Amino acid sequence: MLRLFYTVSLYFLTPFLLLRTLLRAIRASQHGNRWYQRFGFIPKIPSHRQVVWIHCVSVGETLAAVPLIKKIQTDYPDRILVVTTTTLTGSERVKSIFSDDVYHVYAPYDLPYAVRRFLKQTHPSLVIIMETELWPNMIHYCSHANIPVVVANARMSSKSLKGYKRFSSFTVSMLKKISYVIAQYDNDGKNFLELGLPESKLMIAGNIKFDSSLESDLVNKASKLKAEWSDVGQRKIFLAASTHFGEDEIILEAYKQIKISHPELLLIIVPRHPERFNSVANLFSRHKLSFVRRSNNPKITINDQILLGDTMGELMLFYGLCDVTFVGGSLVPVGGHSLIEPAIWGAPIISGPFLHNFLDVSKLLKNVEGMAICKDSISIAETVSGILKDANKSKRMGNAAKLIADSNRGALEKITKIIDSEILSQ
Repeated sequence: MLRLFYTVSLYFLTPFLLLRTLLRAIRASQHGNRWYQRFGFIPKIPSHRQVVWIHCVSVGETLAAVPLIKKIQTDYPDRILVVTTTTLTGSERVKSIFSDDVYHVYAPYDLPYAVRRFLKQTHPSLVIIMETELWPNMIHYCSHANIPVVVANARMSSKSLKGYKRFSSFTVSMLKKISYVIAQYDNDGKNFLELGLPESKLMIAGNIKFDSSLESDLVNKASKLKAEWSDVGQRKIFLAASTHFGEDEIILEAYKQIKISHPELLLIIVPRHPERFNSVANLFSRHKLSFVRRSNNPKITINDQILLGDTMGELMLFYGLCDVTFVGGSLVPVGGHSLIEPAIWGAPIISGPFLHNFLDVSKLLKNVEGMAICKDSISIAETVSGILKDANKSKRMGNAAKLIADSNRGALEKITKIIDSEILSQ
């Protein structure tokens, strides 16, 4: 009954969904010729090979899926991998990493006709949902078609738990239709069990992002750019990654304070969302700071104070060439962003206090002093300055962060065992 009410509500919202999708298509030309995919209108996938559907919401989930996708490609080269996202940034990341090696389309809205059409066109033999994107109709129609659904690298924060518990009977019914939930940490698993997931369907595996590897081409490119942008070590590089509205101003104020003791400092700011690139550029101009855009592929000179990271898919590269990094979404109540990528590089990490989406990883890093927590521009300036002027402190923080990254590998193997059992049983 609740799913019926949910579905009827979605049908009432369909005109607004259509308008929203069309507006996004107009604003972003990359969306323009594919907006209809959100309603299940996609080309039919050849039926002579089995299909695995891997659903990622955006960039974070896509990055988490990379080791798993590569593993499936290696172990099951005859499978067609359909990777869906719901955002342009996620789509661009899939393309930049896998090119045409996977079949990318936008995920359908959770409308019955859209989901059914999508399943009819793809005929997946297995569905893997990355992290936590639980759509009732999607899961219902997969279950109805006897398609196993696995939630991999699953997260369930206390905040999300409260939201799902408001519709407990609805949630229990949905969870019973899922084959497995492979959760990141004990707290995530505990929250899924509290929602009604049968214990037999739960596995704790850790975070699969720790199993990401640094490709030699990426390492070489980072080394080359670091030498070029740092003027062969004469300039330090401070990266502010995945910033949100309200954070850029704080970072700029901190940057001005840091420059008193490190006048040569190069700041790289990478806004989380592409639609903010121009507004952040205007912010630099208002502060009378000289900057260049990465999209223009500039030759950076000592006169350039800031590099605006207005390209897609290069954040991992920037983590590899910075001397210290701030990870955004944490000075404002967004809940933070992944801390694992800078840890893999061994970069000293700074974060704001809002980390409720990444409590387990942040706790690991804080326990070994691989990360510092700052609450405002003053504390950021003091912390960054302290790291830049103390090579030993910088090395200790970076090594501690990398130790956490290296010692927490292994989730991929555990997840793969479940995936193997689902694929091999078909």
